[in-house]
Amino acid sequence: MCGNNMSAPLPAIVPAARKATAAVIFLHGLGDTGHGWAEAMAGIRTPHVKYICPHAPVMPVSLNMNMAMPSWFDIIGLSPDAEEDETGIKKAAESIKALIDQEVKNGIPSHRIVLGGFSQGGALSLYTALTTHQKLAGVVALSCWLPLRNSLNGHNEIAILQCHGEADPLVPLIFGCLTVEKLKTMLNPNNITFKTYARMPHSACPEEMMDIKQFIEKQLPPID
Repeated sequence: MCGNNMSAPLPAIVPAARKATAAVIFLHGLGDTGHGWAEAMAGIRTPHVKYICPHAPVMPVSLNMNMAMPSWFDIIGLSPDAEEDETGIKKAAESIKALIDQEVKNGIPSHRIVLGGFSQGGALSLYTALTTHQKLAGVVALSCWLPLRNSLNGHNEIAILQCHGEADPLVPLIFGCLTVEKLKTMLNPNNITFKTYARMPHSACPEEMMDIKQFIEKQLPPID
């Protein structure tokens, strides 16, 4: 990688089976790429929905002894009071907002877009949704936390599906619980669904994928 380190490859895309009238933008976790999640989304696809799984740029990550890997922003520590990469988080959120704008230009209004992500990607999807002026259809936040939580305040009405494994050793369940409590103070609690899965580690499971499919179908119904 030379030059601009933000020049990540083009997103992995699962096209709609017919005319796309809605989209899901889903952000992978630290050290991953969009390909695995594009495959997962293909397994729960809805015919009128296009799925976009961008790849994070490669950057050194403090938590991993400055090893370079795909990462949306730097992670310094994994405790609830760890220092956060505020500049990197805000920069990453701007790049996701630009991706949403691109879909709007392509003819899909923002209120027909669900933003989601896993782990670091889920954290970024929550932060982006809570700081954007774009009206989104919803957020799918998997096994994650809320970044820069003390800088955020109330927001528009947005539906959130938050999921967490009860046996997660990397981002423990308490992060999910703290996040949902914080979100309930900022948003209408009736629009927040928090689901946990017994014995699920820092990953996904079929039951969770079906919950995601149902949420997407509810938030992005067919319009023809």
